[in-house]
Amino acid sequence: MDALNVFIIDAAAQWWVYPLLFALCLIDGIFPPVPSESVVVALAALAVSAGVPNIWLIIAIAAAGAMAGDNIAYLIGRRIGSNRFKWMQRPRVASAFAWARKELDRRGALLILSARYIPIGRVAVNMTAGATGFHQRRFVFFSIIAGISWSLYSVGIGALAGQWFHDHSLLAAGLAIVIALAMGLVVDHGLKLLYKRKVRKSHEAQDTASATEDTADASKSAHPRTGTPVSH
Repeated sequence: MDALNVFIIDAAAQWWVYPLLFALCLIDGIFPPVPSESVVVALAALAVSAGVPNIWLIIAIAAAGAMAGDNIAYLIGRRIGSNRFKWMQRPRVASAFAWARKELDRRGALLILSARYIPIGRVAVNMTAGATGFHQRRFVFFSIIAGISWSLYSVGIGALAGQWFHDHSLLAAGLAIVIALAMGLVVDHGLKLLYKRKVRKSHEAQDTASATEDTADASKSAHPRTGTPVSH
């Protein structure tokens, strides 16, 4: 165990750990199975417990990689579009794209920022934003905020675990990964509940508006306007 601990700390102190971290965070923005969160929190835990790598470089590089990956996903979606393939032209799929575009216009900041914390969700949202023509400058702005906040969040979890187990680097890194996974599940569940609540309120508002319109139409039908005869 001591030999493994020394090996991991030595590897974390190498220069290539930074470009590797950037590459993992970038690829994770396009291909969700790449575990960038686990790497970020583990390196942050080592940075606090063992002193390597540099925690400020972890924050900066993880944020940069996340931003790059999100914007590449957006560009892929923009390149593909929402009607290039036959399956995209099916009524249900086309309706889903139309709904996603409408939601991005209404609450683009919320969707893009929250999706960054959900591996599959961020790829889906970012590609859909590109495919449906969401404004690129707005997307870049939101992706910068999302990348920085995600990096700080991930490094914060790792730093906390590293502080708890300052003398046990491997245990600190392992605990940081477990905490990050648990927090990810909590965030994912919370966002789903929030989204369902917003959808329910939106449907209730639409039903109320429709009922009001029906009442107004019925009132007009029950009380038709009568004109005054014109005498010559």
